[in-house]
Amino acid sequence: MPALDLVPAAALLALLVTAYLHPRGRVEAAVGLTAAAATLATGILGWADVRDTLEHLGPVVLFLVTILVVADVCGRAGLFTAAASRVRDAAHGRPVRLFTGVFLLAAAVTTVLSLDATVVLLTPVVVGVAVSTSTSYRPGAHACLRMANSASLLLPVSNLTNLLAMPHLDLTFGGFALTMAPVLAVVLVVEYVALRLLFRRDLAAPPGPVSEGEHPPLPVVPLLAVGLMLAGFAVGSPFGIEPFWFSGAAALALAWWGQRRGLLGARDAVAAAHPAFALFVLCLGIVVAALGTGFLGEWVADVLPTGTGFADLLLVAVLATLLANVLTNLSATLLLVPLLGSLGDTAVLAALLGLNIGSGLSYTGSLANLLWRRSMVRLGHPPPLRELHRVSLLVTPVSLVSAVAVLSLVV
Repeated sequence: MPALDLVPAAALLALLVTAYLHPRGRVEAAVGLTAAAATLATGILGWADVRDTLEHLGPVVLFLVTILVVADVCGRAGLFTAAASRVRDAAHGRPVRLFTGVFLLAAAVTTVLSLDATVVLLTPVVVGVAVSTSTSYRPGAHACLRMANSASLLLPVSNLTNLLAMPHLDLTFGGFALTMAPVLAVVLVVEYVALRLLFRRDLAAPPGPVSEGEHPPLPVVPLLAVGLMLAGFAVGSPFGIEPFWFSGAAALALAWWGQRRGLLGARDAVAAAHPAFALFVLCLGIVVAALGTGFLGEWVADVLPTGTGFADLLLVAVLATLLANVLTNLSATLLLVPLLGSLGDTAVLAALLGLNIGSGLSYTGSLANLLWRRSMVRLGHPPPLRELHRVSLLVTPVSLVSAVAVLSLVV
């Protein structure tokens, strides 16, 4: 490794440690700015490179901060609680029915509102529903974690990795969804069957008490705002309109509505947007761009295949999985996807399979995994490390290979 490359490598390590520790926003922003400044001081990146990186990341970060506000208002309005209560009532106390409903609900929330909403907002509701029906919370909690990563394949907006890859794809919003729909369908089947088998003892418990009474109503305004936002994504994509315009409009409308209803104030809306994390992501992009021009980018480029057959796509997906679990999937996307441009859309989509499904292999694969663990600790149910990896090591490889096989057939 050239001596000059040690600086961005050390900067990336500092950023990853900060992400895992998840300190207060000011600390997060300070570390990000320091890491970016140290990287820029090496001269590895020119100002044109920095400008290109920020222009590429800017729309993605704007989408991130606005969709977080949308999800936060939906949570404050009781959308997740109302949806989970309907799943609970439909289950009639039966653990398998409850698990099936939670699994599908987690997949839907991830697809529409991104994976952070699933791990931060939905998981506590799911655990609470399980406890209230005297059934095991473990299957539902793990369904939320698995779906936060594996169900983020369908839409470009389901995961930041997808949005970062879109400029490298010759696909519209609808084209991406149509291509990935059969892949997601197979992944959902594989993951559902696998979780049913792994948690069969929990799901074989006798039915819990059936709750009676009215369940909370579904909030109409948030549902309508989310529906219009999704429609905007689909309609605007062929015209090159970035998703953040529609998520931004939805965020402003819901923040105003929530303030009128007394659900949140201006400070709450700003806090929900997590501006310090947005700055952190921009700084991370600069550091990874520097590494991509150095030894790490050269090594990855040497390992990549030259074709797009099944074995080639599987190699890309496995490489993406390894990079995601070493660097986190966000960093791995910034490094890997630009190097796949010459191989076309199929190779980029294969990388997304590793960056999304593969990031569920360990806690280090995705920041969502760490957020899920923190949610479980706050709820008083810290997940054993052994159990997490028992599930991930058994499910992730099967799900990933199945997804690559389907992708190689449909593209």
